[in-house]
Amino acid sequence: QVELAESGGGLVQAGGSLRLSCAASGGISEIDVMGWYRQVPGKERDMVAQITNDGGTRYADSVKGRFTISRDNAKNTMYLQMNSLKPEDTAVYICNAVRILHKEGRTADQWGQGTQVTVSS
Repeated sequence: QVELAESGGGLVQAGGSLRLSCAASGGISEIDVMGWYRQVPGKERDMVAQITNDGGTRYADSVKGRFTISRDNAKNTMYLQMNSLKPEDTAVYICNAVRILHKEGRTADQWGQGTQVTVSS
């Protein structure tokens, strides 16, 4: 129902910064939770950061103090500011949106296509 499009990935040196954007095709005020996941070859997707529709945030231990997640409902966009990047941050970063469907007793989970982040040593 909601289409997600990531942008902002690229190649940076260790210690550098990037800001990722996730633009939704519709209003994000109705999305309960938005988040960023990352995936590397041979490994499952890992949660990087999440933000609820009331502004609550959660971060993976590996990125605490370095990454900041935010959302701008007026622009229907979520952001991930990544500072002090490390080579181990290299991955495909994927946008996620979750709506809690109380009447149906399930959640609706939407994923973007991903944007590549590469951090050189």
